[in-house]
Amino acid sequence: MGTPSPRRRARIVAGVLVLLWLAVAGIGGPLVGQLSSVQNNDQASFLPDDAESTRVADRLGEFGADTTLPLLLVVEDEDGIDRSALGGLQGWAKRLPQQHVEGVPGTLEDYLAESKVPVIPAEDGKAALVPLTLDAAKAEKTVDGTGVSTSVVDALRGGLAPDVAGQVSVTGPAGFSADLGEAFAGIDGILLLVALVVVLVILVVVYRSPILPFVVLTTSVFGLALAALLIYPMADAGWIQLSGQSQGILFILVVGAATDYSLLLVARYREELHRADPVPALRVAWRQTLGPVAASGLTVIAGLLCLLLSDLGNISGLGPIGALGITGAMVAALTLLPAALALLGRVAFWPSVPRLGEEPRHRLWSGVADRVTRRPRPTWIITAALMLVAAGAATTFNASGITQAQFFTTDVESVRGQEVIDEHFDGGDQQPVRVIVPESAADEAKGVLTDHPQVADRVEETPSREDSGDVLLSAPLTVGSESDQALDVVRELREQLDSIGPEAIVGGASATTVDTDDASQRDYVVVIPAILLVVTLILLVLLRSVAAALMLVTVNVLSFAATLGIAAVVFNHVLGYPGADPSTPVLAFVFLVALAVDYSIFLMTRAREEATAVGTRRGIPRAVAVTGGVITSAGVVLAATFSALWVIPLLFLAQIAFVVAFGVLLDTIVTRSILVPAIVADAGNRIWWPWTASMTGDAPPPRAAGRHRAPR
Repeated sequence: MGTPSPRRRARIVAGVLVLLWLAVAGIGGPLVGQLSSVQNNDQASFLPDDAESTRVADRLGEFGADTTLPLLLVVEDEDGIDRSALGGLQGWAKRLPQQHVEGVPGTLEDYLAESKVPVIPAEDGKAALVPLTLDAAKAEKTVDGTGVSTSVVDALRGGLAPDVAGQVSVTGPAGFSADLGEAFAGIDGILLLVALVVVLVILVVVYRSPILPFVVLTTSVFGLALAALLIYPMADAGWIQLSGQSQGILFILVVGAATDYSLLLVARYREELHRADPVPALRVAWRQTLGPVAASGLTVIAGLLCLLLSDLGNISGLGPIGALGITGAMVAALTLLPAALALLGRVAFWPSVPRLGEEPRHRLWSGVADRVTRRPRPTWIITAALMLVAAGAATTFNASGITQAQFFTTDVESVRGQEVIDEHFDGGDQQPVRVIVPESAADEAKGVLTDHPQVADRVEETPSREDSGDVLLSAPLTVGSESDQALDVVRELREQLDSIGPEAIVGGASATTVDTDDASQRDYVVVIPAILLVVTLILLVLLRSVAAALMLVTVNVLSFAATLGIAAVVFNHVLGYPGADPSTPVLAFVFLVALAVDYSIFLMTRAREEATAVGTRRGIPRAVAVTGGVITSAGVVLAATFSALWVIPLLFLAQIAFVVAFGVLLDTIVTRSILVPAIVADAGNRIWWPWTASMTGDAPPPRAAGRHRAPR
C-alpha cells in the first residue's frame, strides 16, 4: 500500500475530528438541558462572606431564629369582603396547615415555621392578607427536581386556593421566587431555540446555501455541548456559581461567538478557493484565521475573567462560565468546522460555489472604504463628535437598582399581589431588620431602633444559645423592605450603631439589598479598570503597536459610552423602564469592550498584513473591503443572538439584550466601518508606532478603491 495522498490524509484527520466531536456532543448535549438543575438564584448567596447582611444571616441559627421564607396570599374584592366571606377565609386558613401539597411528602404544617395561619383584613374592607411563614431550610429542598416552596406556591394558585369571591394572588418572596424560576425555565428551551433560528435565517441570507448554514450552526451547538461538559460538574460541585442570568448569557455567548469565528474562517476559505484547491485553500485560511480568532477569543476570555474581581457571586460566576463558553466556541470553530469543510469541499457553498481563478468581488465595501479614507480627518472628527454627543446622555442612565416587583417585563401574579398589598395595607411587608450587638450594648441599640421613625416600636430580643455574649434584635419596618426608604433606614442604622462598635452588625432583607448595591458600586472602580488594562495589554502584544492598541481601546470606550447614552434615552423616555440593575453597566462594558473589540481585531490584523505589503494608507482600504462583509455579518449575528434574550420576561436580560445588540451594531456599522478606518488612514504608518519600520512606504490610496484582491 502506498502513502495516502495529502487530500486523503486530510479527510482521514477530518473524519476522526468529526467522530470525536460527536462523542463530545453525545455526552455534553444532555448536560445543556440539565444546567438549570445546578442554578442558584438566591440574591443573598451572591454576597461576599464579609458583608454585614451575610454575617447576620450566618448567625441566625445561633439565636434560634432560623431563616424563614414569607409567602403571602392576598384576596381583593372591590365590592368588599363582608363578615361571611372573611369567616370563610379564616376557616380555610385554619384547615390549611393540615392540607397535602401535590408532590411534597407530609402536610403543609411540616414546612411552616409557625403553624398558626392568621387572616388580616384591610382597613378599607376590600382586601384580606393571609401570611404564611415557610421554614426556609425545608422550603428550599427539592422533590423530583422541584423546590418545595415552588410546589406550595403552585398549589395555592391551583387546587389549594380559597374558594372566595374576588381576585386571589400569591406573592411575597416565595411567590416572586416561583415566578422567577418560571421565567428562567424558558432558557433551556425557547431562548436557545430562538437564538438558533435567528442565526440560521441570517446565515441562509449571508451564504445563499442550504448546506453551509447548518454546518456553521452545528458548530455552535457542539461548542455549547463542550462548554456544558465543562461547566456542569464545576457548578454541581460548587466550584463556580451558575445563576439563571449567567446560563442565559452563556447560551447567547457561545452561539454568537462560535458563529462569528466560523464566519471569519469561511470567508477566508472562500477567498482562498478562488486561488487553490479545497485542501490547500483550507490550510491557508486556517493559518490566517487562527491568529485573529485566538486573539479575539483570548481577549474575551481575559475580559470575562476580570469579573472574578466582583464581590457579587452571580457576576463573578459569570466570569469563568462565560470564559468556558468562549473556549468551547473557539475550539469548535477551529477544529470541527475545518473538519466539516475538508469533508465537504466546494460542495459546502452550493449553489454559489467559488470557482478557481475567479477574482473575489468586494464592490460594496470597496466603495465604503474609498469614501471613508478619501477625507479621513473630517470623517473621524465628525463621527467622534456625534458619538460624544450620544455619550453625554450616559450620565442619565439609571442603575440605582430595581425592586423584585420590577424584575419582570410581563404581568405576573406575584407582582399583582404585591400591588394589592401596597394599595390596601400600611406598614410595609413586615420583613424585619435584624441587628446583632453585644449584650452589654443591647439597651443602647434598642434605643437606636425605637427612635427611628420608620422602625416599629416592638423590638424582639433573643440571647445567643452559644453564650457568645451577643443578642439578636429584630424589629419590622413600617415601610416596604425593598423601598428606597427601607434602604436609607439600613444605612442610617448602621451609621448610628457604629458608635457602639464594629461588633454591631445590621442584616435582613433590606440590608441584603444595600450590600448588593454597594458591591455593584465597587465593581465600577475595580472590574472596569481591570478589563481596560487586560484588553490594552492583549492588543499591544497582538498588534505590536502602542498607538493602535490605545486607539482601539479609546474608540471602543467611546462606543460603549454612546451606547449607554442611547440606552438611557430609550429606557427612560421610550420604554418607560423604572431603572436598571446596578450590575447592568458593568456587564455591558464587558461585552461591548472585550467582545465587540473582536471586530476591530479582525480589521486591524488584516490591516497590518496589508500594510506590510503596500503601506497603511493603501492597506486600510483593502482591509475594509475584504473584511467588511464578514465583520458586518458577524456583528448582525451577535446582535441578533443577544436580542433573543428578550424572550425571557426579565427586565435585566431585556436591558442587556438592547444595550449589547445596539452597541454591537454601532460598533460594527460606525466604529469599525467609519471611525477606525478614518483614524488609521489619517495617521498612516504612525498608527503602528513605535514599530513603524517594518511597514512599506506610506503612499496615499488611489481615488477609487475598486476591486481588491488581497495578497497571499
